[in-house]
Amino acid sequence: MTSTGAGRSGPTMGQRVAAFNDKLKGSQAWNSIFRPGSVFRKGYTDSPRNRSYVIMNSVLYHLHPVKVKRHAVKVSYTLCLGGLSFFLFILLTVTGIFLMFFYRPTEAAAWNDIKTLHTAVVFGLFVRNMHRWSAHLMVLSVFLHMARVFYHGAYKAPREFNWVIGVILLTLTLLLSFTGYLLPWDQLALWAVTVGTNMMGYAPVFGGQVRFVLLGAKEISGDTLLRWYVLHVLMFPFVIVIFMAIHFWRVRKDGGISGPL
Repeated sequence: MTSTGAGRSGPTMGQRVAAFNDKLKGSQAWNSIFRPGSVFRKGYTDSPRNRSYVIMNSVLYHLHPVKVKRHAVKVSYTLCLGGLSFFLFILLTVTGIFLMFFYRPTEAAAWNDIKTLHTAVVFGLFVRNMHRWSAHLMVLSVFLHMARVFYHGAYKAPREFNWVIGVILLTLTLLLSFTGYLLPWDQLALWAVTVGTNMMGYAPVFGGQVRFVLLGAKEISGDTLLRWYVLHVLMFPFVIVIFMAIHFWRVRKDGGISGPL
C-alpha cells in the first residue's frame, strides 16, 4: 500500500513575479514618481474622459493630442512647414555639435580649423555643408510657414499671441543665421558682418551702443568672433528652444494645427 500524501505546492514563479509587481506598484515610492494615468500605473477605466487623463498626465503621451482633426492629417501643398522647420533645427543642432569638436573661435585658429575640417576630418566637409544648407533651408521654411499662416488668416483670434511668438522665432532664426556667418573668419564673412553692423550703428538712439556691444570694439576683431560664437552656439539656441516650446504649447491650446476651429 502506497502513500499519496497530498502536500501543498508553493507559489509558481509567475505568481511570485505578479505579487512582487503588485507590491511594487502599490508602494509609496512608485505612486510618488508616477502620477495617476501614467503608462506605468493603473487606475482608470476605459472611457473617453479617462483616456484624456492618461494623455494629460503622461509626458510621453502629451506630445500628441487626445484627438486629431481630419484636416490636420491630410497631406497638403504646405508640406508641414512648421514641422520641417523644427526638423531642420534638430539637424542643425546635431551637425553643429559635431563641428564644435573641431573649431576654436580665435583669430589665429578659426580659418585653419575650417580648412582642416574640409581636408583632414572624416565627413568634415559633408557635415559642414549639411549645417550650411540646413541653415539656409530653415530660414526659407520658417519664412514660408509665416507666409502660409498669414495668407490663410491663421493669425486671427484666438491665435494672435502665437503669431507674435512666430514673428519672434523668425527673428531669432535670422539672427542665428547671421551670427554663424562670421565663424569661418574669411573675407566674405568679415565684410558681410562689417556691412551688417554698420547698418545697426545707424539705428536711432542706441545704434552706436548696440554696434559696440556686438563687436566688442570699434572694429571687427577676435573679441567679435568670440562674442558671435557664444551668441550662435549658446544664447540664441537656448532662447529659441524656449519660444518653440511656448509656440508648440499654444498650437495645442489654440485648437491644434490651423484650420476651422
